Amino acid sequence: MSASFSQSDLRIVRELAAQVMELALSEEHERRRQRWRDVNELRKPDRAPVWCRIALARREVLPDSDLQCEDPTCRGMERSLRYDLYKATVGDDEIREPWWSVRAVIRPEETPLWGLQTKQSIGSTEVGGFKYFHPIETPDDYEKLRVPRFYYDPEATERAAEQTQDILGDTMAVRVEGHPPVAPMQQNLLESLRGMGPMMEDLAFRPEMVHRAMAKITEGALNGMRVAEEAGVLTPNNHEPMFCSDPVNDPPAEGPVGLHNLWVAANSQEFDTVGPAMHEEFLLSYQKVLFQSFGRVQYGCCESLSNKTDIVLGIPNLRIFVSSFWSDLEEVIEACGTDYCIMWRQSAAQVTLPDTLDEHRAHLDWGLALLQGHPYQIVLREIETLRGRNNRLHEWAKLAIEMAEKWA
Repeated sequence: MSASFSQSDLRIVRELAAQVMELALSEEHERRRQRWRDVNELRKPDRAPVWCRIALARREVLPDSDLQCEDPTCRGMERSLRYDLYKATVGDDEIREPWWSVRAVIRPEETPLWGLQTKQSIGSTEVGGFKYFHPIETPDDYEKLRVPRFYYDPEATERAAEQTQDILGDTMAVRVEGHPPVAPMQQNLLESLRGMGPMMEDLAFRPEMVHRAMAKITEGALNGMRVAEEAGVLTPNNHEPMFCSDPVNDPPAEGPVGLHNLWVAANSQEFDTVGPAMHEEFLLSYQKVLFQSFGRVQYGCCESLSNKTDIVLGIPNLRIFVSSFWSDLEEVIEACGTDYCIMWRQSAAQVTLPDTLDEHRAHLDWGLALLQGHPYQIVLREIETLRGRNNRLHEWAKLAIEMAEKWA
């Protein structure tokens, strides 16, 4: 198959893959893995793990003009590998496994997935702004919502894996990884169908419609989970940053694993302003139906959960409680104690906008003093721009590690 790709493209991808393999197999990456495993198993690590994830700012640190491959598939792989190598320079606790992941192909039996087309763009900006059309325009449109069914496509999966391995040659192994096709993020899907304002109005004045919609979305997610598990394509996911851990619930040494051997991550960002009782009734009660099949759960993102600790701690198999920059950290610590790992999220604006990191240093010092003696991670995410300071993340990682060592 490699004849369909130029020798130049293959050489570029394979040279980059060889460099990434060297990182993945390094002693430094293994030390980082152990750090993540310790904190997520509620053991005491040498220090808290420190990690950042870049969003739109990727185009600033890795512009398209830096890419050399011509074929779109090779170009996409080149972009991913060059990002891995860039992250290696940042100095945080990034970990990369020594294989290339190809996702098992699980398709819906009918499209659009929910009977209504979501995420139809009706406007965007050069800096990343966007606006979607929400197909549930009136309450009557709720009845158009369909419960999807799925099937596993082994032929498409094999073709993708073979093509990827053909490109990489013997520089990096390819691993087919299976995941359920629908995440337990019912609120996110409902917002994309209805829109934030109308969804909030429906919670208050049309609760029965929201319940019917959430039931259909949850049933669709369950259908996807069953197909992925029954197809035997699920693979352990305890090797990624944030929820790298020991193997979950003793997975078999060979062969497929079950949902109970996997981590799952979800949040409630669209329900940030919804009170605890309504949050539990209209969202968390449905998410729990899905969570109970998984071995470990990470919950939260940018929303504040400090006034909802009681309901969040009621999640089955919860291990990671995400305390956002807008959460009351002291309340989260009091609620979680040492029974959960606290992912302490940082403010991207506090890191990227000021001329110096002095304010952020004081913030870290304050928070880590409180977190001392508790299992915790320090995570910075959703970096949309570095405002021309492409070295800022390197500075942040160095500072955060310094503070983590101080309070270890």
